[in-house]
Amino acid sequence: MNHPVNIQPVRVVRHLDGVVELRLDDPGRGNALDLATAEALRDATAEMAADPGGAVLLRAAGGTFCVGGDLRAFTGRGEGTGTYVHAVATAAHAAILALHELPVPVVTAVRGAAAGGGVGLALVGDIVLAARSARFRLAYTDVGLTPDCGASWFLPRLVGPRLAADLILTNRVLTGEDAERWGLVTRSVDDEELDLEAHRTAAGLAAGSGDALRAAKGLLRGRAGHGLGRHLAEEARQIAALADGREAQDRMASFLAARDRARAGDSRTRPREPESVS
Repeated sequence: MNHPVNIQPVRVVRHLDGVVELRLDDPGRGNALDLATAEALRDATAEMAADPGGAVLLRAAGGTFCVGGDLRAFTGRGEGTGTYVHAVATAAHAAILALHELPVPVVTAVRGAAAGGGVGLALVGDIVLAARSARFRLAYTDVGLTPDCGASWFLPRLVGPRLAADLILTNRVLTGEDAERWGLVTRSVDDEELDLEAHRTAAGLAAGSGDALRAAKGLLRGRAGHGLGRHLAEEARQIAALADGREAQDRMASFLAARDRARAGDSRTRPREPESVS
């Protein structure tokens, strides 16, 4: 999918308080991951990893954190679908691994929808804050695919194998408050407080004992990053293999068609806004 001219879908913003912000910045597309966005995310995390400041804040512009893979970019490629999806997953996975292996604390702020790969991206944080109205949904099996972006690696470790299976196999929707109860996120906060609280949390960490925080994070991570790397490679292989199949391609196309019909119906029934109030 083509991006509007001059749009940078991912930005690195360095704050004076030592917080380095990684911002998904394509709200008009729900911060969806097509190849250009996944590569921008990979490149931005590589840039940030070279100088991560005292703490990293991962957040998104607009009302949606990340809707996951861009199905419109995935469909219509025929036999090339799997190759394209593998490229998207591989680029996104490089970003996930870089974030996971950062020596400094990572704070994630989730507003609106976190779906598909957006769930894995959200969960990579050490401290994850979610707006109470946030919505977490895996959604992969609805379109004939399997999880990527580390979701099937993070979830069993966070909530246990039974609850992880429930989320992945049934595509259950969790609010921010649900996600806190289930253990997906650190805590949920009022929607209007999310940005301030997330930055305050990251700034507090950046102002703390850098050596101690890095060492503590290293103890928490252990050698898990090596296991994640191998796991991410298998996730990319599996999702690409499924994306090449007829079932996934049909399901993705059907999903988009149903959404387009719903939007068309909504536009017909919504009262027309006045073009001018003067």
